[in-house]
Amino acid sequence: MTSRDPRAPELARLAGLIADETRAACLLALLDGRAWTAGELARHAGVAASTASEHLHRLVAGGVLAEERQGRHRYVRLADARVAQLVEDLAAQVAPGAVVRRPRGLRETSSGSAMARGRTCYDHFAGRLGIAVTDALTARGLLLPSEERATGFALTDAGLRWFDSAGIALDRTSRRPLARACLDWTERRPHLAGAAGAALCRHALDAGWCVRIGSARAVKVTPEGERALSELLGIEAGALH
Repeated sequence: MTSRDPRAPELARLAGLIADETRAACLLALLDGRAWTAGELARHAGVAASTASEHLHRLVAGGVLAEERQGRHRYVRLADARVAQLVEDLAAQVAPGAVVRRPRGLRETSSGSAMARGRTCYDHFAGRLGIAVTDALTARGLLLPSEERATGFALTDAGLRWFDSAGIALDRTSRRPLARACLDWTERRPHLAGAAGAALCRHALDAGWCVRIGSARAVKVTPEGERALSELLGIEAGALH
């Protein structure tokens, strides 16, 4: 009789933390990369504040969320990029079999369209925006899809130089992969994640190439961003709408 894998208890514990609809709703909301209050997450999940607090306490204690306090306010966010990757990957796997319902109104329809057009996936771009950037980097030989690498993507030497010339700082000292493929749940194709995807997203938001829309994960490319992406990567404005 073989001995049980020592990782089994930890895997079961982690699965138990995620296996609740309210906690799952909170984790999906936090994929926007920002810190939320318990009250905001309670409204998002449609539960009482006390119920949300109980669930969030379990997620913080389990190391899935990190807690921050500012004055009287308590904020939570995803613990790190690995947690975000796990949540996004799981969501992408269940999306094809999910029950599709019709939007309840114009506002919900518009919100869904905005998310599909462009959004943040924790700390990198997703949706048509994320795919357009990934395709442009690949077409120019800056990003190499690789089935031989566990991360799925690799930056070429030309890609590293491109980031430097564009003034986009890459953290090359982190243990996080520079480039990683993340399955896009609306486009059903991988987009760029990892340190490079995060750096590009952060630079685009800081430089005003993109702006967030409301309190959701959706982002919109500004006219300045259209010009920058056209000059740097040859992306046509029509691909961003």
